[in-house]
Amino acid sequence: MAMRSVVTLGAGSASSGLANAGAARARQLWTGTPEIYFAKAIDNSRLIKVEDVGRNREMKQFGSALAVLFLLVFTYAWQHFKAIEYGYQIESAKRELSNLTEMNRALRLTHASLRDPERIDVMARRMGLVPPEPGQVIHMDSAAEDSNVPVMASAEPVVVLPGQ
Repeated sequence: MAMRSVVTLGAGSASSGLANAGAARARQLWTGTPEIYFAKAIDNSRLIKVEDVGRNREMKQFGSALAVLFLLVFTYAWQHFKAIEYGYQIESAKRELSNLTEMNRALRLTHASLRDPERIDVMARRMGLVPPEPGQVIHMDSAAEDSNVPVMASAEPVVVLPGQ
């Protein structure tokens, strides 16, 4: 094994070659012990690692605690992001409900305007239809006037009167 020693003298270095007068004066006033470093090649191939049971137990406990903390943090983050996602879904459903309510209102308005008897009468007259004359309208059942009452079917023959 080769030994190599290096000697340094603190602030100044003799190998620099361009030492100025201030550095030379500082070197002359310095009275400390020179620092000596020895470089030695170390061969650790023959060392055997002794297993420390206490250290292994501590590392297993630390790893388990870290895994539990990791799971808790990710569970919290998952719940948080799901809550945000559900918030967006609720807002989307509210927006859709508002749109459907507006569409329903428009359809009801259209339905009411299309069922207007005056409008139907004007369209019927344009098509050449005339109001029915007396005797042309036959009321089949008096209970049929009330639309909330169920009507029972009967097997009686229907008589059709020719138009007058």
